[in-house]
Amino acid sequence: MAAIVNVNGRVSDQEHAVISIFDHGFLYGEGVYETLRTYNGRPFLFDRHMRRLRQSAGMLALDIPLADSEIDRRFQETMGAAGLGGASDREAYIRILVTRGIGELTYDPAACPTPSIIVIVKPNVDPPREVFERGVKVALVDVVRNHPGSVNPQIKSNNLLNNALAMQEAFRRGAYEGIMRNYRGELAECTQSNLFIVKNGAALTPPIDAGLLPGITREFLFDVGREAGIAVREAVLRDDDLLGADESFLTSTTREVVPIVQVDDRTIGAGRPGPVTRALLDGYRRKAESMTRQKQTVL
Repeated sequence: MAAIVNVNGRVSDQEHAVISIFDHGFLYGEGVYETLRTYNGRPFLFDRHMRRLRQSAGMLALDIPLADSEIDRRFQETMGAAGLGGASDREAYIRILVTRGIGELTYDPAACPTPSIIVIVKPNVDPPREVFERGVKVALVDVVRNHPGSVNPQIKSNNLLNNALAMQEAFRRGAYEGIMRNYRGELAECTQSNLFIVKNGAALTPPIDAGLLPGITREFLFDVGREAGIAVREAVLRDDDLLGADESFLTSTTREVVPIVQVDDRTIGAGRPGPVTRALLDGYRRKAESMTRQKQTVL
């Protein structure tokens, strides 16, 4: 699927987008990123994503020289070149990457005076309908989530080797996603999403100090739950909590709320998407639609 790419303000198709091999994002994985999608042509939860982008960058002492308004302008320019957003009825997938920039072969940040800022835009592709109607199988993988004292999972880093190895293990086991434990053996998160279980009508998700990335959709679901009258809260979770759950689901920007009905060879609950999961998915979509329609009217 063709993408349009904006590299430091220059827009091109994916075949002609280039970045130096001496960029420290390429050499050392020094960089951060965010993934967004649009509803009604508007980047959803833009402010929250920018807040997390800057928090991640701050943990790397990485400067982001653009204001949020300029980043939004680059999003709109790149979406326009891709024929997405605005008056188009096609929604967009957006990824912004900020790297240390071009410099000598050294770990010294002073060698890279100017960060690189890349925006990738392509048509958003929702998961197939059956994913939501039937649910998915996940795997409890052996790859352990990064220890917060090494590469802190709260940094949404371009260095995704930990996640990639875990997801590759899940693929080998025929799973849609992989669930990772932390160094204490507690459940942390999935490789590309956050994890929830449902017990006695409440949706529970591991706390931030379990060593996970604080997902934007995860955070937003607390708001959705309040409006739907569903308790959404943090709790330390272990394997038995997941395997004995009434329901389970994962959340992410591009996949919204996906029901989990099987973990390896174990069925979760009734083996089909449950009422709490469905209610939260419906509430999420209604709220996303309402919020972006309001912004569209204001604009």
